[in-house]
Amino acid sequence: MPYVTTTDKTEIFYKDWGTGRPVVFSHGWPLNADAWDPQAHAVASAGYRAIAHDRRGHGRSSQPWQGNDMDTYADDLAALIEELDLRDAVLVGHSTGGGEVARYIGRHGTSRVAKVVLLGAVPPLMLQTEENPLGLPVEAFDAIRAGVTADRSQFYYDLSIPFYGFNRDGAQVSEGVSRAFWAQSMQVGIKGALDCIKAFSETDFHDDLRKFDVPTFIAHGDDDQIVPIVAAGLESAKIIKGAELKVYPGAPHGLTGAFEAEFTADLLAFLAS
Repeated sequence: MPYVTTTDKTEIFYKDWGTGRPVVFSHGWPLNADAWDPQAHAVASAGYRAIAHDRRGHGRSSQPWQGNDMDTYADDLAALIEELDLRDAVLVGHSTGGGEVARYIGRHGTSRVAKVVLLGAVPPLMLQTEENPLGLPVEAFDAIRAGVTADRSQFYYDLSIPFYGFNRDGAQVSEGVSRAFWAQSMQVGIKGALDCIKAFSETDFHDDLRKFDVPTFIAHGDDDQIVPIVAAGLESAKIIKGAELKVYPGAPHGLTGAFEAEFTADLLAFLAS
């Protein structure tokens, strides 16, 4: 399997499909690159090069004790981009992956980047503070840590329900989607999983977003129960100059069915624009 080895000897697994302009996908917590398979397949089929990696601690990548923080995630992404010598790339990040993309731009700039897509992304800051009253209280993230620590298997399965909005009236519930979510989540090492909760919830991306100077598409469901749009997509759109914001009415955090099909079509249109 293809891997990139980082400066601290962590091995980062990645998929590399198709040819053409590179489109690099960063996944959410606690998933891995497989979460992007439908979009990666669509992108590669449309004549692009789709690349998706497993974040350190997740999936098929190494599970180091150290480095499970947003700066290192961004540097790992940079190592992948530089090892493959990607240029004119489109960076696509979902949830925590959106934070990874933002911090990459904050630390490494946009010399290799042509466009950015943020889907249900965690920036600018998830945690509620005096300066960020729209965020979620720390107790919400403490509950996630407690669930992972006490019984992560059951917690991950239960998390799939609000993640995909299966707890909403009229939702088309897919047991298969919940099982796939659980299977990917169980590949995360518990150290990396717990550290990543702090990384995605407490990292402040305001300064990173101010450094965006390429076309950016922000997509967010207005029924996102995991990363509420009010403190995330709506705020990011105010900070990133010229950003295009699309709100998906009724859409949850993890997109399935018609919501996923609509986003995939929007992604392809943005790539072609």
